[in-house]
Amino acid sequence: MYNYQSDVTQFIDNYIEQNPQEAEQRLKNRALLWDVELNPEEQADFEAAALPKPPYAYQSVK
Repeated sequence: MYNYQSDVTQFIDNYIEQNPQEAEQRLKNRALLWDVELNPEEQADFEAAALPKPPYAYQSVK
């Protein structure tokens, strides 16, 4: 069975094991950036304000 772990992965695992408060802080920080509920009204405004995507720069326009 393939059980390789990089040095970085081993370091992070050991660090989290020795500092369990960091795992909790990591989850709190993740919630700030990624686990955010979007306001549907604001989201609709963002979509309405979006500009059309320009064509590929090297595509000839006919």
